[in-house]
Amino acid sequence: MKALLPFLALYKRYLTRMALGMLLALVTLLSSLFLLSLSGWFLAATAFAGIAGLYTFNYMLPAAGVRGAAILRTTARYAERLVSHNTTFKLLAFLRILAFKKIVPLSSRQRQHYQKADLLNRFIADIDHLDHVYLKLLSPFITGFIAIIVLFLGLSPFNLSLAILISTVLLLTLIMTPIYFYQAGKTTGQQLAQQKSDYRQHVVSYLQGQAELTIFDAREQFRQQLDQAENRWLQNQQQQAKLASMAQSWIIIIIGLLTSLVLYLSISGITFTQPPIIALFVFICLSCAEILAPIPNAFIYLGHVIASAKRIGELFNQQPDIDYPSTSPIEITTAPKLQLTDVTFTYPQQQIATINQLCWEINAGEHIALIGKTGCGKSTILKLITRTWEANQGQITINDVDLRDFSESSLRNFMAVIPQRIDIFNDTLRNNLLIGNPSATDQQLIEVLTLVGLEKLLASENGLTLWLGENGRALSGGEKRRIGIARALLHDAPLVLMDEPTESLDNETEQQIIALIRQIYTNKTLIMVTHRLTEHQMFDKVYMMENGKIMQK
Repeated sequence: MKALLPFLALYKRYLTRMALGMLLALVTLLSSLFLLSLSGWFLAATAFAGIAGLYTFNYMLPAAGVRGAAILRTTARYAERLVSHNTTFKLLAFLRILAFKKIVPLSSRQRQHYQKADLLNRFIADIDHLDHVYLKLLSPFITGFIAIIVLFLGLSPFNLSLAILISTVLLLTLIMTPIYFYQAGKTTGQQLAQQKSDYRQHVVSYLQGQAELTIFDAREQFRQQLDQAENRWLQNQQQQAKLASMAQSWIIIIIGLLTSLVLYLSISGITFTQPPIIALFVFICLSCAEILAPIPNAFIYLGHVIASAKRIGELFNQQPDIDYPSTSPIEITTAPKLQLTDVTFTYPQQQIATINQLCWEINAGEHIALIGKTGCGKSTILKLITRTWEANQGQITINDVDLRDFSESSLRNFMAVIPQRIDIFNDTLRNNLLIGNPSATDQQLIEVLTLVGLEKLLASENGLTLWLGENGRALSGGEKRRIGIARALLHDAPLVLMDEPTESLDNETEQQIIALIRQIYTNKTLIMVTHRLTEHQMFDKVYMMENGKIMQK
């Protein structure tokens, strides 16, 4: 239960909405109790009055009460659903934004412990399960408890002993039933939370690895593993469904026994000033199923909710490895000088240092090419400069200021980065470009697209509103690469870091991009990691990397 406490604390910001939702739920519940009990009394009273009641019995007032209670119940239920679900959606939206804010600052070392499918499952499914806390746990339990108290106060004037009996049975059921069903469903719920994550990871791996699985003739074997994971998941779901059915049966049995006991006691000697009141108590007992019915199910799934809360809590409780100060000692507005002094870096779980006591100086405004074999550490240097990873030892300075002294916003502002992998979001062409410069005008976007040779995307009837699809599935590898270059051009930073910017481009397009880079970045400091050096003239120096060291060619 401790895992839920941090999230309950977050709910304070929506306390008013939650209280309103519970109030409407209470009105709905009390209206249902009043409607059924009044209807029972009304039917019994009219039968007892008989034909003589046509002149002595007031039919209009109870009938109006029944109709009013029905209207109030319908209206209150609609309003309660509207308020409660709206509050729940706001809570989930707030938690997702908070989760995103917690995930983004984590370093690559911290994020590498999570597979993408697992992160997605925590971000979507696990947070979804937290709606259970308010909607299916807190609200029914609190409103049920208050309804029992109101019920006791309402029944006491008619018969105190029966009011005590009914209220006691309901309170004991409200308290004891959750304890049993929580324990019964705890293990299953915890397993379901983990199995859902495991199954999602298996599915993503299966879909993404179709080419490799086909080449190595392993599709059938992997599919069997996927089926086994699914069967284990389904078995636990069935177990949870059986518990839910048992819980409903338990409530029906309790209500049936309580109703029978009230009838027996009424017949055995409890006297009423008005015999139709017996029907009121009987129908009250029957309607109490609405108070108790949601409680067992809520606690059956509580184990699942707690497991999800723990998984989300793991993300929320992590402190970023890389800290940024709130302000920067200087602002970089012109081409800067870089210096790496005795920089050493080793990836986790590796014995050999990727960067080994590296000393390297890049003058302001220089265009540098960095070449070397795959895996020699070229891209790692860019990651250290951008602080995606933190050097194990040594110092990196920008204009003689330690890189660690710059705020994150300042660091991102004076760097334009073209990474090896260009991420294209499931959004419009315009919004994908605005990542480079959110304040860019449509005219600027059109100009930069023309510069990188993507004017054909503008030729469609949608223009800048062209939908690129998930991961830019409609684009070729070269087109994705050019969108990355377009973003860097829009950013207009004094320090430019490029990791294989011409990969996936044909020779003609590559020459165009190289010429564009030479023209646009004349007064910038530029470091380009590349495997193929096709244009020496644009670089002031060419360095080769080998064994964690850099040598000038």
